[in-house]
Amino acid sequence: MKFIVSSSALLKQLQQISGVINANTVLPILEDFLFEIEKNKLTVVATDLETVMKVHLDIEAKDSGKVCIPAKILMDSLKNIPEQPLTFNIDKNFGVELTSDNGKYKVMGENPDNFPKEPAADDANSFTMTSSALVTAINKTLFAVSNDDLRPAMTGVFFELDKKGITFVATDAHRLVKYKRTDVKCPKTETFIAPKKPLNLLKAALPDNDDELNISYNSNHLFVKHGGTELVCRLIDARFPDYKVVIPADNPYKLTVNKSDFQNALRRVSVFSNKSTNQVALSITGSELQLAAQDIDFSFEGNERMACQYDGEDLQIAFNAKFLIEMLNAADTADVNIELSTPTKAGIIKPTEVEENEELLMLVMPLMLNN
Repeated sequence: MKFIVSSSALLKQLQQISGVINANTVLPILEDFLFEIEKNKLTVVATDLETVMKVHLDIEAKDSGKVCIPAKILMDSLKNIPEQPLTFNIDKNFGVELTSDNGKYKVMGENPDNFPKEPAADDANSFTMTSSALVTAINKTLFAVSNDDLRPAMTGVFFELDKKGITFVATDAHRLVKYKRTDVKCPKTETFIAPKKPLNLLKAALPDNDDELNISYNSNHLFVKHGGTELVCRLIDARFPDYKVVIPADNPYKLTVNKSDFQNALRRVSVFSNKSTNQVALSITGSELQLAAQDIDFSFEGNERMACQYDGEDLQIAFNAKFLIEMLNAADTADVNIELSTPTKAGIIKPTEVEENEELLMLVMPLMLNN
C-alpha cells in the first residue's frame, strides 16, 4: 500500500488530534495513530478509549488499506521535515517507509485490527450551533470544573438542552458558572455531562467563527463534527447537583467596579494572603472598596483602596482571590456587577452588559472572615 501526502498538511492535522493520546497508556496500540486510506481520502484516528478524534485529508493513493503508526516518532519527524510531498510505503508486515526529497525513514507500524473500534452514533439526537458559540461556552465554564475524582459529576461541564436554548454549567462546590445561549434550538429537553479533556481538545481544534457545528448525543456519548474534524467522547455517568437551589434569589446590595482595576488590585493584594486560602477581605463603604490580605504565619499584610459604585449597607466579606481573578476573566465587559447580601452568602458576578442571545451568571462562595 502506498500514498502521497503533503508533509505540512499532515502535521497540521495530526497536531489537532495528538492531544487525545496519553503519555503513559496501558495498551501500546493507544500510542499510535490509525491511518485509513480509501479512494484518495486519508482518515487519521487517535483515541484514549474515552475520547476519539478523527481528521480527514486529501491524498494521492491508488489502493485502500489501514495501518497503525506510532504517534510520537511520526510527529517528531514531521516537525523537522520542510513542506514537501511525502510518500508512505507500507508492506504486508506493517513496516512503514517514508520517502522525502532527500531522505528515507523507516518505522515499524502495528496491525490495525488491534486498534479499538469507535462507538457508533446509535439513536442519537442532534442539533447545530456555531463554532464560536461552543468555544465561548467552553472558555467561560471550563475553569470552574472540579478536579475531584471522588465527585465525578463535577469533573465535567453540564449541558442542559431545551427548545428555547442551551445552558452550560460548571461548579467545583466553591464557585459556579452558568452560561446560557438562546440562539440554539435543541430538539428536546435533555441533560448530559461532558468531561474536561475532550472539551479542552475541542477548544483547541475549533475555529472561533460562525462555522456550523453538528452536535449529536445519545445516552453514552457526545459527537461533534466540524468540517474534516470529528470528536466522540464518553459522557460522565453521574447526576449533576441541583445547581438552581444554590443561586440566591435576592442579593440586594449591588457593587459595580472596573474589571481590570479590580483584577489588578486582587493580584497585588493576594501576594500577601495565606497561600492555602488566598483569602482577600473586601470592605465596602459608599464609593470606596478596601481590599486586605494577611498571612499571620509570616506577618505578611497587604491593603489597597479603590473607587467603586455601591448601593447597600456597609459590608465586610472575604473571598478566594484566585477564584475571583479567574471568574472576572470570563466577563467580557469593562465593568462588572457584583451582587451581595451577607458575609456568609454567595456573591453573584455578572457582566454589566451581555451580547444578544447570551446570559452569564457566576457565583462564588465567601470565606469565613478571620478577624
